[in-house]
Formats: sequence, structure tokens, C-alpha cells
Amino acid sequence: MNKKKQPVTIPEEVVAEKIYVIRERKVMLDHDLAKLYGVETKRLKEQVRRNLDRFPDDFMFELSNEEVIYLRSQIATSSWGGVRYIPMAFSELGVAMLSSVLNSKQAISINIQIMRVFARMRKLLGSHNELIKKLENLEKKDIEQDEKIILIFKYLKKLEQVKQQELEHKRRKPIGYKLQGEQ
Repeated sequence: MNKKKQPVTIPEEVVAEKIYVIRERKVMLDHDLAKLYGVETKRLKEQVRRNLDRFPDDFMFELSNEEVIYLRSQIATSSWGGVRYIPMAFSELGVAMLSSVLNSKQAISINIQIMRVFARMRKLLGSHNELIKKLENLEKKDIEQDEKIILIFKYLKKLEQVKQQELEHKRRKPIGYKLQGEQ
């Protein structure tokens, strides 16, 4: 009996919580990817450095010292404790490229899952942006309606003033000469 080994799967939430926004890009860090792929961070970095031409700046970049300090304060986990090297950050394209340099079954399986999470996030952001645009349009229409209502009230006020003036004009006592026979 030849049993086919099932690919390693991880919950989407685990992948999603490892995606950070750095330099206005969604990225995953080398040590998180190494854990997911089941390799040492050192080995992952070696493979990337051997294939640097596959990782332009929009695929992968190294964090600055300030970014490392900021992330440590945000994440606050002990796994950051002994990091000796500046972490690498991989964009969605960089993660996809990792599958060409890390060729284990687990790395390929995990990579497919990560790509699906990135795709879902992009889809969610797209629908989120649509909702924001609709809300902005409603707000704009609301402002236009408010302006129209204010204008209507101004006209009603003027109309009321004109009616008040006409009423006062009718009520006032006429002045001038009285003709004989008028009282």
C-alpha cells in the first residue's frame, strides 16, 4: 500500500497574524516564514542570499534598526530575544518567490496556503474600499441635502418675513387726509 503523505496545513488565522504592514506593504518576516516552512531561519536566509537576483526590493527588504525596535515593542514575544541579524521582510511576491528557492514539500504546501491568505486579504480590502467609497458618496449626498435644506429654510424665512411685512402693512392705521363722509 502506497500511502500518499498529506500536505501540512495550518489555520488561516495563524498565517494572517504573521502578516505585518511595514513601509506601507503587507509583509511576512523571515523567522515566521522559517517556522511555517519547517526550516531554520539561518537556512532560509542562506537560500535567499544565494538567489538575491530573484528578490528585488519590492519582493524582499531588510528592516531598519528603528523598524526592528518598533516591531519588538508591538509583538513583545520572547522569540525576538536572541535575534542577531536584521530580519528580512517578504512581500506577497517575495513569499511566492521563496517557493522557488525552498523546494521541500512542506515549504510548497505552506506557500500555497500563504498565497491564498494574501489573496483573501486583497479581496477583503477590495470590498472594504468599495464600502468606504459608498459611505463617502452617501456623506457627500447628505452634505448636499443639508445644503439644500438650509437653502429651503432661508427661503421660508424670507417668505415669512415678506408675509409678516404684508400683514403689518394691512394692519397699520392709514395716514393722510380723510374725505368728507369717511370716518
